Amino acid sequence: MSSPTKPEPTCLIMSVPDEVVVDIIARVSTRFHPSISAVSRRFRSLVASPELYKARRSLLGGCNEHCLYVILQSMGENSETRVYNLRRKPDGGRRLVLISSLPAMPLEASFVAAADCSRIHVFGGFSLYDRREPCALSIDCRYHTVQPLPTMPERMHGTPLAHFMDGKIYLLGYTDYYKKVTAVFNTKTQTWEPEITEPHIELRHVLHGQHGSVNSIVYDVSKESKWETKWMLKFYKWKSVCVIDDVFYSYDRLHNEFRAFDTKDRYWRDVKGMKTLLPCKKSIVGWPGVVNCGGKLLFLYQKRICRIKELWCAEIALERRQDGEIWGKLEWSDLVIVGNFCLIESLVVMF
Repeated sequence: MSSPTKPEPTCLIMSVPDEVVVDIIARVSTRFHPSISAVSRRFRSLVASPELYKARRSLLGGCNEHCLYVILQSMGENSETRVYNLRRKPDGGRRLVLISSLPAMPLEASFVAAADCSRIHVFGGFSLYDRREPCALSIDCRYHTVQPLPTMPERMHGTPLAHFMDGKIYLLGYTDYYKKVTAVFNTKTQTWEPEITEPHIELRHVLHGQHGSVNSIVYDVSKESKWETKWMLKFYKWKSVCVIDDVFYSYDRLHNEFRAFDTKDRYWRDVKGMKTLLPCKKSIVGWPGVVNCGGKLLFLYQKRICRIKELWCAEIALERRQDGEIWGKLEWSDLVIVGNFCLIESLVVMF
């Protein structure tokens, strides 16, 4: 006589109400959400739900977690621009993971993270399938979905300069080789502002490094000037610069060092303690990325190994001492992805 079949054990968590599961997941770091999503369809739905985002905001008192997103363009015949984010590996290391739910991004577009919402806005550039229509998209980083935005008021050639300030994104570019235009997108209303006839926003430029490279910032001319005329130079885009606590941090590729420019004393100084931490400058290819991640500096740089590139990411803690010197301390450094690609942009989004 055969023994009776034993009933299959049930997973107790599956019997817990959704609101209780959401409350539990809300207390877990977002870097573990992909693993939680893989448990079941139900968990995947809860991780992507608005209820989880509201619970996190309520429990954690607003934005308290920073996530790095990186835009990479694959090289070769079937070149695509895709979005990746930095995740923790089981062994404690970090890696860049392709966000497969997001489509390929427009070529030559500008990417800007809005500080008042968990979104990345994409402006300009063009689609592989339609080079006539300028792109305007919004990436919701909570759910990794894309929504179209209202069409840009004017088409801008090349990659426009995009800057977020006071709930608005300012786009500066050219409709042709001579006409400079400004467009303003309100991130709260998700609409374009009326045409600026006498803009109080201008494009200003800041000296980058001791040896004359140039970067651009958006400047409110209705307020007291913060920059002397000697800093106003030619039009270029940002390269390897970020701002932390009113200090510009710049990677000087020529001398393989980090430098800091304090907006109060208007003085360039070396960031101490970094010489032995940085890779050999001969091994770095392309433009590195430098981004503010919750008051710490993330440094992304590419190495070439034969025809393959390695992308490394390092987190650097900064300390200002009583004598005014700024010291950097390496927190961690990881090889985050290998392939044939070009680093387009790196952004930090707050949740």
